[in-house]
Amino acid sequence: MGTNGRVARVARTVRSLPTMLERLIVTLEHRYTPIARFQPGPFEGWGFLWQPALLGFLALSLIFAGSCFTESPFKLEMPNTWFFGVPQSAAAALLPANETRLIFSIVLTYGGLILLLRVWLRLAEVVKLHHGASDLSLSLIAALWSVPMLIAPPLFSRDVFSYAAQGEMTAHGLSPYVMGPFSLGSSPYVNPVDPLWGNTPAPYGPLFLHLDGLIVRSTHHHQLLSTVGLRLLEVGAVALLALVLPRMARALGRDGGEAIVLGVLNPLVILTLIGGAHNDAIMVALLCTGLMFALRRRLWLALIFCALAAAIKAPAALGLVYVAWTWLSPRLEERNLTVRTLPKQLWQMVSYRIRPIVLSVILATITLLICTKLAGFGFGWIKNLATPGTVRSWVAPATGLGMAITGLCHLIGFDVSMGPILSVTRLMGLMGAMSAAVYLLWRAQSRGWVRSLGMSLLLFVVLGPVVQPWYLVWGLVVLAASYQGREHFWLLALSITSPFLGLPGAQDLWRSLLHANPLLMAVALVILLGTLLVPLGRWTQWSWPEVDDRRARLGLAAETATA
Repeated sequence: MGTNGRVARVARTVRSLPTMLERLIVTLEHRYTPIARFQPGPFEGWGFLWQPALLGFLALSLIFAGSCFTESPFKLEMPNTWFFGVPQSAAAALLPANETRLIFSIVLTYGGLILLLRVWLRLAEVVKLHHGASDLSLSLIAALWSVPMLIAPPLFSRDVFSYAAQGEMTAHGLSPYVMGPFSLGSSPYVNPVDPLWGNTPAPYGPLFLHLDGLIVRSTHHHQLLSTVGLRLLEVGAVALLALVLPRMARALGRDGGEAIVLGVLNPLVILTLIGGAHNDAIMVALLCTGLMFALRRRLWLALIFCALAAAIKAPAALGLVYVAWTWLSPRLEERNLTVRTLPKQLWQMVSYRIRPIVLSVILATITLLICTKLAGFGFGWIKNLATPGTVRSWVAPATGLGMAITGLCHLIGFDVSMGPILSVTRLMGLMGAMSAAVYLLWRAQSRGWVRSLGMSLLLFVVLGPVVQPWYLVWGLVVLAASYQGREHFWLLALSITSPFLGLPGAQDLWRSLLHANPLLMAVALVILLGTLLVPLGRWTQWSWPEVDDRRARLGLAAETATA
């Protein structure tokens, strides 16, 4: 009883953690932010949407302005990598950074990010409490918010330059599955590539390489225009996502407007899939299209689109597994098993499961073979799937644990290599993710199979060898249309904390402010505090429950704090 009681108490504490955190946030917001000025009243309709639209656009414009400084740490400082905001020559790139421009670049970017997260959080709460927002209105907001990121230099990552170099290799018949971008020699595509990936073969599927090569050929092998083409491809993928995600949500009996806010207006999507031009946008858009068709009982189209998504990036293959496994006949699900009909019905159940699984294998194989034929480089990408594990970061729990164990061993006098320890901890993380995914798949019918798929994708990222913010989009977008209960809290929490993962500039800002003149320091602090505390407007009152409900929540929060 003692051990079981302790385990039960720990389980209850873990389950109640989101509730306690939410109550604490509600209390802090009510007491210390301008939102407390407005008293929640009856909802007055969606005419207010122009306000968060403009506020979000202002926030992203601040990020855009911060990225335009030539000393910005959020983009690549190299000549000819964008139309503006980069050094005009190699000699200029080597000059010491101007301290004032560096401070303003960091302050504007961080301030814009804070304001964007505030606006999005309030809008997400409004659409959770009040359904029925127009898909068109919310899609127009997404289009408006995308404009600053569409014209800004590639932000927060250099991956798009690797894509462009791999497209150049594809266009010249060099296999990106065998060689890295540095095999291009003195090509202008080589210089912007991160040296970490210079000699690393590509882990991307054949469909992406085919599209990549088409873009490079269509720009007549112009490096900068190829980068622009790749970003436009990601923008098109986000537009497709805005089209299919609300339809997917409604097929699950949920509000389509909320799915757009959580999955398309999500800061991670705007900043990393458009601003960073990551190919995860294409994978997620095709995957969600397949899920939408599956929910509409159109198996062939569902499997084809999921296979196309897997031909962009391999994790989308998990969608194929879920669609095939959960594709049971409605007539079969409605029947009750009896002793007399048990053998027959069990055989029907097995046959109903086997049929879609076999069909999915056949369709996926045909789709991948066609994509592989188009790209022309075989299946070498499969053996390269471990390529992202080259990065060692504390952000990934499996990798962080291995690094911590190695450091502890060195501290107590054991001379051990980090490689073998990382292999063990990463294998443990992978096995944990696989075990959880199998459990979620087995319980998919009772939990909701789309929701289980979203959780599985998130687990493979969080327990994987490396955690990048744009990887989290895989699961978060699927959950945006299918979450239940406290998963909403974790969806918001991951979306507002992930943009800061690995974000540079914080140490530079702190170091520069310590040595800056008082006037510059005061201006920087005013900008940051302004984006943190400025009132967002009366529309935020509808992100709170009605007055009586809110008082009850605050009362519970006070009781929790007292206890």
